[in-house]
Amino acid sequence: MHNKHWLFALITALCLSACSGGGGSSPAPPSVVGGASGGGSSSGDSGGSSSGGGSSDGGSTDGTDDQDACGVSAQIDFVESITDSWYLWYDEMATVNKADYDSAQAYLDARLQPLLDDGRDKGFSYMTTITQDETSISSGAYVGFGFRSTSTSTQLFITDVFESGPAFRAGVRRGVELIAVDRGSGFETLEDLRAQGASNAEIFGSGEVGVERGFRFIRNGDEIEVSVAKEEVSPPALAEAPKLIARAGTAPVGYLHLRQFIDAALDPAEGFSSLSEAATVFANNDVTDLVIDLRYNGGGLLRVADTMMDLLAGRTARGAPSFKIQVNDQHPDYNDDQSNWGFFDELSDTFSPSRIAFITSRSTASASELIINGLDPHIDVVMVGGNTFGKQVGQGRWDMYEFVEGLSRSDCDVALRLTAFEIVNGENQGGYHQVGLEGTGRFTLCEAEDDILNAFGDPKEASLGAALDWLATGACPSTGSGSRLAPVANERRAGPAWLPAEYIPERIDGNLR
Repeated sequence: MHNKHWLFALITALCLSACSGGGGSSPAPPSVVGGASGGGSSSGDSGGSSSGGGSSDGGSTDGTDDQDACGVSAQIDFVESITDSWYLWYDEMATVNKADYDSAQAYLDARLQPLLDDGRDKGFSYMTTITQDETSISSGAYVGFGFRSTSTSTQLFITDVFESGPAFRAGVRRGVELIAVDRGSGFETLEDLRAQGASNAEIFGSGEVGVERGFRFIRNGDEIEVSVAKEEVSPPALAEAPKLIARAGTAPVGYLHLRQFIDAALDPAEGFSSLSEAATVFANNDVTDLVIDLRYNGGGLLRVADTMMDLLAGRTARGAPSFKIQVNDQHPDYNDDQSNWGFFDELSDTFSPSRIAFITSRSTASASELIINGLDPHIDVVMVGGNTFGKQVGQGRWDMYEFVEGLSRSDCDVALRLTAFEIVNGENQGGYHQVGLEGTGRFTLCEAEDDILNAFGDPKEASLGAALDWLATGACPSTGSGSRLAPVANERRAGPAWLPAEYIPERIDGNLR
């Protein structure tokens, strides 16, 4: 079995301590906790809390800290040191005057502006706190109502409702259309709110526990009204239990809906399933054909993605590299060091699917793309739905207190999430950053709609139906055959200005409420 000691080291979520004190040596390699996924927050702007921007408990990223060692000037020096050494596109950063900036985040954004402008970084690099980051990568927790939405120019639909959240308990389900909101003085239609130019925060309230809204939904002509108060929501990594879809005369098709690559996928809260448990269910039922639903999965932890690849191909591809981390050219030894690669290992609950249909969309990013790209050389895979987001890069995390002599975490709960590496599969194949996996020309995409009027895992749902067609015939269904009751196209939507729906994986998800 290949050595994966680096993965275990990453679990600590701490920067390697090679340059404590900040002087004389190159900053240490990143703690690659987020892997290709970055490990940032899955929270949003309308009732969520973003890990970007840097609020803090026990440290500050906004200039309010009284301790000079962890104050703004020190934070900016810290960011300068790390970015100059480890930022993936370090030689394309802007040259700026540190004295012109009153926060580390503002300085970071200014340095990275050329990469933000051309879309390569897209806000993936940001200041955060260690506490906030660890909460996010463990449970994906955020403050909100517990649902995900998508919008057209005139409508807003609920696309996913988290089983652990208050909206689910209130009876909200996938596929309903939000038509009016009560902010405390009676219901106002979304049309009226749009005409007023109401912001997300004005419509859905601030990201604080207890903020309450009344919602009026409609589906099939029936209206329902509910009142929901925001809570800290930890969306289950696996939506419901793994499913078995019966087929005549042969083994069933396995179906798995994975929302996020977070620790909860390996060690879930009571009542929810883990990836290992799902693999056991599939193995016990002789599943060889599998559908994995990643349509809204923006990524997460590299170690979770690594475990998932071992569960799916650890037996058939044992010993082969599953992915390789590549940093900038200032650290050639790092790229050549195989201890920084992943290798397929057979686990106790590994099983051997021969074909996997991945349901994807423009919200499928990062660790989700890594999984598909990493398995492709070893398993017959197809994408069903839409092209993926196109995020081949990942963020490492550096904790500031590790770099300043005499500081402790309690003194300085400040961290930097920085785009520090890209990931290729074991055959050195990548090339999907900004263009999505379909853009490489290496993957078959069976186009299908995101059929929000049917539940996840229902064979009548358009994307799952198209996946089952491919598994039955080995070919994509004819155009339109997968479009069953599908009001929402499987594409990145430019939502109305008053309610943006642009998706940025792992830092800000504007569709989470």
